[in-house]
Amino acid sequence: MRRQIPLVIVFVVGLFGALSYFIMEPVIQDLREQMLTWLRIIAAFALGLGIASFLRNHGRRMTRQVPGWGFNVVAILSFLSMTFIGLVWGIEEGTLFRELFDNAQVPMEATMFSLLAFFIASASFRAFRARSKEATLLLAAAVIVMLGRVLDFDWLSGITEWILEVPNGAAQRGIIIGVGLGMIATALRIILGIERSYLGGE
Repeated sequence: MRRQIPLVIVFVVGLFGALSYFIMEPVIQDLREQMLTWLRIIAAFALGLGIASFLRNHGRRMTRQVPGWGFNVVAILSFLSMTFIGLVWGIEEGTLFRELFDNAQVPMEATMFSLLAFFIASASFRAFRARSKEATLLLAAAVIVMLGRVLDFDWLSGITEWILEVPNGAAQRGIIIGVGLGMIATALRIILGIERSYLGGE
């Protein structure tokens, strides 16, 4: 019974949420708005659970002094200090919170992404080796697109735009369709009770 009740709730709410997009009756839409309100409340509790899990995991590593536990101390102190500053002085433009965010968080993110550029360049070098017809085609398209973005030639820019809009656009639409079908399949598995990992089982 402890597992059957959540399955029934998920089935009813999931089915209602799907049908509410097709049934435009005012009563159904009002119920949908109430359901979205409850969803926001549940999301707030989930955020609190995530914060508790964050503090517990980092606190456990800090108290056990596992290798690299100093980073856990920095993570906890940074989280608590930014939370306190944001709650006391606000997060609007010109506040201490925004100053710390713009002068500490943003430069650290820029540093991380600039380091990732070297890994991306290395992976691109390995992927663009012309060892097959597909790799040769990918290499040629990449060279044309890069040159089309750098050199100021109308004909080269036209080829670049065609590559980005036609072959690349078709591939992106195929990926989006595949992702959409995967989301539908996952939702149906959850609604029908086939996928039960959220209950804590295997």
